[in-house]
Amino acid sequence: MTKTKAQKAKEKAKHLQKEVKKALYTALLTAFGFLIALVWRDVIQSWVEKISSTNPVQGQLVSALIVTFICVIGILIVTKFLKVEE
Repeated sequence: MTKTKAQKAKEKAKHLQKEVKKALYTALLTAFGFLIALVWRDVIQSWVEKISSTNPVQGQLVSALIVTFICVIGILIVTKFLKVEE
């Protein structure tokens, strides 16, 4: 059974709507993540400066490791619990 042009157009519209929702979902998650990162950046920097006030390079390394760890955990949580329909 062949599909009519109207049926094909309807399917394409549904697919487009699904793709727009996925893109919007991704953009919103990214925006929230960026906002959270900006807020925590200053907190982490202040904390690391107190810990390693003698060696600034070491402080940057500690800061980078902490931020990386937090981001990896966040990515794991998002990918596990907030799956988008394929």
